[in-house]
Amino acid sequence: MPPSANRPRVLVTRAIPDVGIDLLRDAADVEVWPETLAPSRAELLRLVRGRDGLLVLPSERIDEELIEAAGPTLRAVSSFSVGFEHFDVAACVRYGIACGHTPGVLTETTADTTFALLMAAARRISEAERYVRADRWSGGGIDDLIGVDIHGATLGIIGLGRIGQAVARRAAGFGMDVLYHSPRRVPEDLEVELRARWVSLHDLLAGSDFVSLHAPHNDATHHLIDEAALKLMKPTAILVNTARGSLVESTALLEALRQGTIRAAALDVTDPEPMPPEHPLAQRNDCLVVPHIGSATVRTRERIAVMAAQNLLAGLGGEPLPHAVPGTT
Repeated sequence: MPPSANRPRVLVTRAIPDVGIDLLRDAADVEVWPETLAPSRAELLRLVRGRDGLLVLPSERIDEELIEAAGPTLRAVSSFSVGFEHFDVAACVRYGIACGHTPGVLTETTADTTFALLMAAARRISEAERYVRADRWSGGGIDDLIGVDIHGATLGIIGLGRIGQAVARRAAGFGMDVLYHSPRRVPEDLEVELRARWVSLHDLLAGSDFVSLHAPHNDATHHLIDEAALKLMKPTAILVNTARGSLVESTALLEALRQGTIRAAALDVTDPEPMPPEHPLAQRNDCLVVPHIGSATVRTRERIAVMAAQNLLAGLGGEPLPHAVPGTT
């Protein structure tokens, strides 16, 4: 369909599930960036010129420079993500840009991913699969690929929000003892339901067989897991991160694995991200790294696409966004 003077012009900065694109195309002229990798910053600033709306991924920084490049037509930006750290909220408010994100949609899927990584690291699944492919399976040593038990172990959850709570519910099925640390305790009835006990960060790190990160990234949590934190953990402990790569100081984690300070790590998010294959952490058998697949299921990605499209359409129509970025309304 050729562009129409009466329809808003929308840029989608990466291909998303068709269900979201189709929603947008019912009401707008839509251009989708065709490449797998994100457009460069220079290319993005060129592409946004004259757009009424943008549907972006977290790799696109929404700041004054971009808003100025788009020009006075821009009135709504929607992100295909729960996180919104890539929005300069003050600049968006100053220019009257409606901003949306997709909260809540990742909870159960990310909790599934967390437990998949926890189990894979505990039982050395990735390493064992490579062992077979390398034709090393001889039926020999009883100590080959020995892992650790999950059932009856202690799980420490840092950040007991929606995802942390969902992980705690899964842990109950394995008879795990759940410790948690958050800046504030959750209500007592929720603690009882989850069979979770609040402890200090020090006690959580020292007492857990598995430590799972579910905190947001901010000044207080940046490199929360550093050399000192890792030294508090058991030498048999496994660290799992499906939250933000910057919660973990990568150089400290590498050294902790090299020194045997902890047993293993499993990372869905990394610093840097993407993590290049030659990175020392990606080369280690005791560090399982996957490419940020926490939400990578068909149903969840389609739900995100629909929510992101609905946010954008509401903003373009001058209506309240179903899921506005906090601080922009």
